[in-house]
Amino acid sequence: MTTTRSAYTPDVLGTGYEQLTLSFPDDYDGKVTATLIRKKATTPTAKAVLYIHGFVDYFFQTEMVEKFNQQGYDFYALDLRKYGRSHLSHQKYYYVKDLNEYNAEIDEALNIIGEEGHTAVLLAGHSTGGLTTTLYAAHHPDHPLIKGLWCNSPFYDFNMPGWKKKLALPRLAALGKHLPNLKFPSELNKFYVQSLHKDLYGEWDFSLEWKKQTYPKVYLSFVTTIFEAQKEIHAGVTLSVPVLVMHSHKTTYPKKFNRDAQSTDVILEVQDIIKYSNKIQSDVNVMTIKDGLHDLVLSEAPVRAQVYEQLFQWLKIKIA
Repeated sequence: MTTTRSAYTPDVLGTGYEQLTLSFPDDYDGKVTATLIRKKATTPTAKAVLYIHGFVDYFFQTEMVEKFNQQGYDFYALDLRKYGRSHLSHQKYYYVKDLNEYNAEIDEALNIIGEEGHTAVLLAGHSTGGLTTTLYAAHHPDHPLIKGLWCNSPFYDFNMPGWKKKLALPRLAALGKHLPNLKFPSELNKFYVQSLHKDLYGEWDFSLEWKKQTYPKVYLSFVTTIFEAQKEIHAGVTLSVPVLVMHSHKTTYPKKFNRDAQSTDVILEVQDIIKYSNKIQSDVNVMTIKDGLHDLVLSEAPVRAQVYEQLFQWLKIKIA
């Protein structure tokens, strides 16, 4: 597969942030691009992070970037095809038929990071990005750059009752192979984005077009894609690098906006994260963050301070 690159241009996140458009061969919907965003540390370094966002999401977590820059890492992030900066007018937002579609932009991002003088990369992913990066690392055990994996509330299982997982989910996934454009209720908690955005109940500024406040229905293609990818996680994958998985202390299902919406995971079931993290064959640390949100780095200040303290302590021990 061949790709083409443009030159870096200033990014919407402001001073020090740059973006690079990656162009790929057309897919089933037509033209495809992805976007690589970077912010360099103040002094030259051979260490870098490559971060992959979650579902109905894009990269905007600037505080996380500053923390990594201060620790001597250049920071890179991808807006995957059909997400955020990479979405094109003819595309359906977030649409995918196979998680391996994202390999092209991850491959290219790592190539660029290597060309730009880095020899050690921490692969990092949140939620669906955690699932994607786990499988990428498992499928590329000899990658010369990847030295560790950090997963922030990875999407290792659907959050639904056991009977639904056993009976309904396989049928939906099978149907999605034949009717990928059919839509199905997402059941995403409507209070999650409210807990984050500065104009609602949170403290963060981000695009409500790229990270939507509500997303009531998903394409069945997404259900099929995730179901098939999670099968591999459930069977147990083997990684050649150390792994840190972080998650909130509990999951709740608020029916109205309350304290739980600001101090727990309202998207995924943390017991599922723990269960399947412990099936990974590698040097794995599974860490609970008290009062963490689904995206732990967007939690309240004392909580995310604990995230960074534990993360960088782990990095110094495992990757140096």
